[in-house]
Amino acid sequence: MPTVEGVLAALSPLVAGLAAGLSLIVAIGAQNAFVLRQGLRREHVLPVVLVCALSDLVLIAAGTAGLGALVTGAPVLLTVVRWGGAAFLLTLAALAARRALRPGGLDAASGEVSGEVSGAGATSARSAVGTSLALTWLNPHVYLDTVLLLGSLAAGYAAAHAGGAGGPDAARWIFGAGAMVASVVWFAALGYGARLLAPVFARPGAWRVLDGAIAVVMATIGVSLLLGG
Repeated sequence: MPTVEGVLAALSPLVAGLAAGLSLIVAIGAQNAFVLRQGLRREHVLPVVLVCALSDLVLIAAGTAGLGALVTGAPVLLTVVRWGGAAFLLTLAALAARRALRPGGLDAASGEVSGEVSGAGATSARSAVGTSLALTWLNPHVYLDTVLLLGSLAAGYAAAHAGGAGGPDAARWIFGAGAMVASVVWFAALGYGARLLAPVFARPGAWRVLDGAIAVVMATIGVSLLLGG
C-alpha cells in the first residue's frame, strides 16, 4: 500500500513542473494581453485558448523529449544546462522583481500592455486564430522558455530524482506534464475569466503583486536546481 511519503515523492515532479510552467507563462506580455482582450470581448475565446494551449503542449513536449533526453545521456552537458538554467531563472526572477517595482498597466479595451501592440483589430475567427499563432510561434522567447528552458529544467529535475519510482524518464515526463497542465489551466482561466479580472489588472498594483509572486517562484526553483546539482 502506498505511503504518504511515497505519494508526495511521486507528485513532486508534477508540482515542480506546474510551478515552473506557471512562473514562465503567467507574465504580462503580448500573448496574454491578446487572450485577455478576447475574453473581455467574449470574442472567439475557445479557438484562441485552444491555439495558445495546444501550441504550448507541442513545444513543452518537444523540449521534454528532445533536449531532456539529450542532456540526461550527457552528464557534463547536464551539469552545464542545470547551472545555466538556474542562472537564467534567477535572472528572470530579478527581471520580474524589477517589473514589480515598476509595474505596467493593461488597457482592457485595446489589449495593449505598456504601449506594446498585442494583435488589436481581430474581428473574425480566422483573424483571431492567425493572431494567436503569430503571437505564439513568431515569438523567440517562446522557444527559449518552453523548448530550451523547460526541457533543461525537466532533465535537471529528472537527474536529481533518478532514484524515484520509474527512474529519471518518469520524473522528466511528469515534470513536463505539470508544465502542460499549467499552460492549459492558465490560458483557459485567462480567456474565460477575463471579464472578472479586467477591473483588477487594469491597475498597475495588480501586476506588481503578480510579478512579485513570479519572482519568488523563479528564484525558488533556480536555487533548488543549484542545491540539487
